[in-house]
Amino acid sequence: MSCDRVGNLLLVKFTNKGASDVCIHVPASIVFWLLKHLPVNRDPQLAPPPAPSAITQQDWDNPYTPRAQYVQCKELRGALRMTFVLDSREDLTVVLDRSNVELMRQIMVMYTKDLIDLDAQ
Repeated sequence: MSCDRVGNLLLVKFTNKGASDVCIHVPASIVFWLLKHLPVNRDPQLAPPPAPSAITQQDWDNPYTPRAQYVQCKELRGALRMTFVLDSREDLTVVLDRSNVELMRQIMVMYTKDLIDLDAQ
């Protein structure tokens, strides 16, 4: 993940088994919503996931990277299914195991100081 300079978006790159990487722009409002709802890891034995692909300037410069309008999540046994409704192409569904959910949660927490929460009370 990588944050834009304004604090409106995270660029998220999903690395898939047996397929190419997929990038989407996730608005800060979705990031803060996810942080309120993602389960926190309570398993000290949880192994870390493989290292993710690096985000490059080419990823930021790609004019075809879609933007998430909203996300629907469903907790599965040992995983989380996330369907991102996108603005410019068909929806993206990813299934993350517990270690990837925790990694995503930790990275999003790191970016909270750089993102603007317009819904903050």
